[in-house]
Amino acid sequence: MRIPISGVLFDFGGVLWNMRWDVCQELEQAYGLPRRALFETLYRTPTWEAIERGRGDREAWREEAHGLLEARAGRPLPQLHEAWRAAQHLILEHVQLARALRPSYRIGILSNSDASLRERLRDGLGIADFFDVLVCSAEVGMAKPEPAIYRLAAERLGPPPEACVFVDDHEPNVVAAQAVGMRGVLFRVDRGHDLKAELAALGVHPPRS
Repeated sequence: MRIPISGVLFDFGGVLWNMRWDVCQELEQAYGLPRRALFETLYRTPTWEAIERGRGDREAWREEAHGLLEARAGRPLPQLHEAWRAAQHLILEHVQLARALRPSYRIGILSNSDASLRERLRDGLGIADFFDVLVCSAEVGMAKPEPAIYRLAAERLGPPPEACVFVDDHEPNVVAAQAVGMRGVLFRVDRGHDLKAELAALGVHPPRS
């Protein structure tokens, strides 16, 4: 029999933060770019792999991403990555869900992110106090799906991996969490998934008033 879940770890981008994949695709179509070009030039490069592990310069990464996008297009482009980022926003119902779960569970964020995430959560979004733990890849020098980052997140959260559930929008990251003993939930806002129902199916729900 599996031990009950007492810790919940959320990815940030895609789970607590709406990446607005619809806007991404609209921009690509409007400027005649290949599908996923915006995402790949920003997040599928060696430069990003360094940034998310706390190495390199954030502004240089953004400039490089824009240059890569213009190279794909073969012409100058406006700052489309910034237009995409400007459309993104919190998924308020998920932030509220995390806050509602907290009296009964240890709640944390495990995110592949640049080093600005902690400040964004605290000063920009004002939600840092809703979570017991933040494990940011740039702060710890490793990133999902490396097994060690899941073990570190569980250690900081408190419960053992077997008592944790991890929610992410990227399936390889969920599979990696399961490989270290966590339960995993794949959530995709663009596919109409219901996170509250997915967690409830594992027995994770806010306390009844």
